[in-house]
Parts: sequence; C-alpha cells; structure tokens
Amino acid sequence: MTDQIYYETMYILRPDIAEDEVANFIDKYNKLLEKLGGKILDSQMRGKRRLAYPIAKHREGIYVQLSHQGDGQHVFNIEKAMRLSEDVIRYLTVKQEGPLPKPRSSNKGSTQLENKEKDSNDSPNNSEPKTEENNENKIAISEVPSSESKESEES
Repeated sequence: MTDQIYYETMYILRPDIAEDEVANFIDKYNKLLEKLGGKILDSQMRGKRRLAYPIAKHREGIYVQLSHQGDGQHVFNIEKAMRLSEDVIRYLTVKQEGPLPKPRSSNKGSTQLENKEKDSNDSPNNSEPKTEENNENKIAISEVPSSESKESEES
C-alpha cells in the first residue's frame, strides 16, 4: 500500500440542533466539498460531547469528522463556509499522510456498538498483560544503572 495525502476536518456543531437537522448539515458540507473538487473518503458523526471550555456560551457540541482528498484549495473554501455559518462553532483541518481511511457507517447506533465492544476489551482481565509489559520495562530500566555502576567500580 502506498501512503497518500488526505485531509481530516473535525467540526463542532451547536448542541441545540435537532438530530435530523445534523444529518442535513453533514450532507450540506459533504456536497459542498464535492462541488469544490474534493473527494470524500469518510464522514462520521461522533455525537454530542462536553467541551473542554465554553465556546459561544455552549458547554457541549456535536462533533463531526470528515476525511477527504483534493488539491488543497477545497480546504480553504470549505473552511470559509464553516466560518460564515452560525451553526459551526469550531472547525479544524489537518493534513494527513498514510493509508487512506476506510469508510465506516455514520449512523449513531454502530458508533454505540463499537464503543460497547471497546469497553468490553478494556476489562480488567484484558488489561493484565499491559501491566506486565509495564513492569518488565520498569525492571529493565532499573537494571541498566546498576550494571553500569558495577563496570565503573571494576575500572
């Protein structure tokens, strides 16, 4: 697989937008991006989350992640549309290099299912090997200085 350049745009919509309206906003920006010459690789609604700090008097926001390809000029135009919209409270586009993301289902039900699977994988039984690895690393780190000090004493 060859690494390719693509862009990831994360934008946050106002939390008081109805769920069916959120889908309309996602479609609106997806269609605008395609009209501007970009190619959509993946579009996901990440759901409503609490913000780290208030933005425009909002404590929560609806996160949307959009992966896309294009000549770079489309990024400027899509960000301009988001900047002018009162419904988008924050946006950020990052240039990525690597394997192209695989499209996933954008409905909220599958995201909740993925989160449940992830939570079940984080159970205490599964985290035990991580602890052992960390202990091995700690032992290896603590043994290095003691072996160096023995060599310096011998010389």
